[in-house]
Amino acid sequence: MELAQVRLLVTDFPACYRFYAEVLGLRPQSGSAEGPYEKFSPHAGSAGIALQDRASMAGVLPELAIPATGHRSLVVLRVDDLDAYCAEITARGAELVHGPADFTDRMRVAHVEDPEGNLVELQEWLLMRG
Repeated sequence: MELAQVRLLVTDFPACYRFYAEVLGLRPQSGSAEGPYEKFSPHAGSAGIALQDRASMAGVLPELAIPATGHRSLVVLRVDDLDAYCAEITARGAELVHGPADFTDRMRVAHVEDPEGNLVELQEWLLMRG
């Protein structure tokens, strides 16, 4: 078994596409900016995040026609230099909702929201302190 992707159901596909591609800097697989589907990959590693137009999935799962509310997902991306990456993405339009700040003795984190309100946690792994 292999994890292929984490897929987020979105209603404003073009806005979410721009956020993941242009703001976060993830690499789109096909360049399908209007949807209904696109997979994004970081520049390292094999995990991926995909966007799926919520209305297109409602044809298969009718309960998805009900608008989503609240935080229902948390996407986590690891970066080498949290402060530098946060500076880059805020310059490209991201708004930090938290951090950068220490989370544990092993990790610093910051959080942003995509245009649909999905939380994205940015992590910098630290060497053990002490």
